[in-house]
Amino acid sequence: MPEGECPQGRGYPHGVMGDRRIPKERAVPTTLEVEPVLRELGGRFRAAGHELYVVGGAVRDHFLGGGRAVREVDLATSAHPNETTRLLRGWADHRYMQGAPYGTVGASKEGRRFEITTFREEVYPHDQRKPRVTFGKDILIDLSRRDFTINTMAVRLPEGEFLDPHGGLKALAAKILDTPLDPEVAFSDDPLRMLRAARFVSTLGFTPAPRVVEAMSRMADRLDIVSPERIQDELNRLLLGEHVAKGLDLICQTGLADRFLPELPALKLEQDPVHKHKDVLRHTFAVVERCDPDLVLRLAALLHDIGKPRTRRVTEEGVQFHHHEAEGARMAEERLRALRYSNDVIHDVRKLVEMHLRFHTYGMGWTDGAVRRYVRDAGPLLDRLNQLTRADCTTANKFRARQLEAAQDVLEQDEL
Repeated sequence: MPEGECPQGRGYPHGVMGDRRIPKERAVPTTLEVEPVLRELGGRFRAAGHELYVVGGAVRDHFLGGGRAVREVDLATSAHPNETTRLLRGWADHRYMQGAPYGTVGASKEGRRFEITTFREEVYPHDQRKPRVTFGKDILIDLSRRDFTINTMAVRLPEGEFLDPHGGLKALAAKILDTPLDPEVAFSDDPLRMLRAARFVSTLGFTPAPRVVEAMSRMADRLDIVSPERIQDELNRLLLGEHVAKGLDLICQTGLADRFLPELPALKLEQDPVHKHKDVLRHTFAVVERCDPDLVLRLAALLHDIGKPRTRRVTEEGVQFHHHEAEGARMAEERLRALRYSNDVIHDVRKLVEMHLRFHTYGMGWTDGAVRRYVRDAGPLLDRLNQLTRADCTTANKFRARQLEAAQDVLEQDEL
């Protein structure tokens, strides 16, 4: 499981620990209630002379609450992977060893997933895509090398002692995203953390500290050593956030998007000298945020106008983007392949980008046959296409917006 992440979904009815709330500074807890399954696991490690802590997103989301169910739990231990594997024997229903070379052993018990990682430091050699793992000996050092202060809290097992050496609770209360060490150290350890910062801005609505933004801008080129698969995973999580426009804005302003999605910042076009055409980049942010958090739909919203820079022409009537949907569909496929998306996702996003303007000819008068062709061409993507079309209407002209909405209502009625 990626560092600091605690995905939402079916989880424990009361979280990993007890009552969920961010306490006032003067009431920071010294211990937290721990559920029985974790006390049992902690007892096994303690009896073998090893330390075990709940860390990362499980602790963070315990305090954030808000219905964030804990489906997977990250733990840190002084035990090396071979010893962890031995201790899980007879306790776990299943063990997962694919992460063992990097210090992580996975386990499941009664439908719950646990990721147990040896105290470590991760440092990327300058020109390599995979971290060089060095096992550590101390939980405080391990916590100091984590990505952000909100993920540096820990709960010792089995007794539930609470550790917060870098002010994680204070950062949660202030909704500030900062690093426990200098951000250049944190981002050198793993450059993907820069993109993860944008993901947390999108999913949590937090504000990055100025020094974090500055370091992201200075070090954006370090993202080049990160594999496309890892970048894709973080981008997906960013796109599904409630505050996605803020996350997208951050990757553009810091230059991160230039490294893996240059078509996005390219949408910041110069203004139409005749009609003062709207900012295409800001329009794109708005369209993405107006769509439901469905990955295919939000990818299509993100890429629906990327053909505009290449098709932009300034005429006496103003700026025109003839056939930008066709060019955009081709560019979208090319970019998604570079980011290692599946063929199914690429096909669906390309189709949505290609068809996103079709609705705008409806006002010229469609026959019943034209409506049937529209439905047939959209196929199983029809509902997503309708939503993308509605989201694409960001005009400030209220009369025009009402006209478009009414026409969309009629078209969707005709589709039935």
